[in-house]
Amino acid sequence: MKKSICLYFQVHQPTRLRLYRFFEIGKDSHYFDDFANRTILRRIADKCYLPANRMLLEAIKASDGKFKVAFSISGSVLEQFDRHYPEVIDSFRELAATGCVEFLCETYYHSLASLASPQMFKFQTDLHRKAIEKYFGVTPVTFRNTELIYSDAIGRQVYDMGFKAMLTEGAKHILGWRSPGYVYNGVGAPKLKLLLRNSKLSDDIAFRFSNRGWNEWPLDCDKYLSWLKADDSDVINLFMDYETIGEHQSANTGIFEFMRHLPQTVISDGTFEFVTPAQAAKKHAAVGELSVPDPISWADEERDLSAWLGNELQQDAFNKLYGLAEKVSLAKDDILWTDYSHLQESDHLYYMCTKFFSDGDVHKYFNPYDTPYEAFINYMNVLSDFSIRLDDKLKTSDAREEKPEEKPVIVKPINRPGVKKRPAKKKQ
Repeated sequence: MKKSICLYFQVHQPTRLRLYRFFEIGKDSHYFDDFANRTILRRIADKCYLPANRMLLEAIKASDGKFKVAFSISGSVLEQFDRHYPEVIDSFRELAATGCVEFLCETYYHSLASLASPQMFKFQTDLHRKAIEKYFGVTPVTFRNTELIYSDAIGRQVYDMGFKAMLTEGAKHILGWRSPGYVYNGVGAPKLKLLLRNSKLSDDIAFRFSNRGWNEWPLDCDKYLSWLKADDSDVINLFMDYETIGEHQSANTGIFEFMRHLPQTVISDGTFEFVTPAQAAKKHAAVGELSVPDPISWADEERDLSAWLGNELQQDAFNKLYGLAEKVSLAKDDILWTDYSHLQESDHLYYMCTKFFSDGDVHKYFNPYDTPYEAFINYMNVLSDFSIRLDDKLKTSDAREEKPEEKPVIVKPINRPGVKKRPAKKKQ
């Protein structure tokens, strides 16, 4: 039996906030930067999504369907495609029509709901599943949580929602001596199969490809194939952001040529076959259980939650955000619910990260703010206005007296010990 290669791309763009000042609280409730969202989306679509989709479509046809790939496309970016660049959705539909592409399920708003509320987590998962059915005519069967966040508790929730396979990070502190190149079962969900990202081989493309200081630069397909063959695994999971192609690694680095020729190089060698995550889970038996008591992710060297919840700024924002969940469910207002949902996008917390060591450049690259403190102040100003709107809505309705149709959303506050005290806020 040939060994497997599972290639997966994450597609997401946040709904960015505009500069929202203190004196606007209670006066202006337009939070989102429509111009920036449209401009950035169209730029990345022209540099990455459209040309990369054409390239992958050509690779599938040239391989007679032997090349396969998977995508997880957040609901937030699907809304932006629909609003600003519907041609991108059409190009993904062309890929879907080949039957060689799997579309995964995730939280619709690319949120941290799995860490806060089982009800919110399920709601966003169901919403995303319906969106994938609407746009691409397929029902997702594999789950990919925001930023590959996983724990035993999350795995049990995912299994209870009907998924039989889930993607996550092959974190060294979890695996120990074991390899990410095998399928594992989740603890408490023994029928849930886990596919673990090979961080080295994924990051060789996603982060190191254009680094001229890298001792393996330049990377070509034959060299990469030799690395794949040297990995003694059942399945090699290559998971990365789709923006790697053309955005993070620009066209002049040769990334398009590399990705264009890699499928045929691998297929011609005969050692591997490309599989989708669902096919990998079906093909390979689990070799044992993987215990993950505390959540892991694919971010930074720690592979934990510190990119989003590692300091007091982030924890305060997270707790205030999800502390409003029950009120929002009682208000039963579509506009408030939509704003609240987009405020859950994990990117807003990511911008508040205060890491400035080995992962600092990554956080700086993705961050539209000059400092994490500016990101925090801007976000909290927005939440303050949102809270006022929410209270006004509840005061002018009978929502507090009515029995809610569903159980109130239960939220678990985040409190991470050992975090340095944050500096005093800047004047707003």
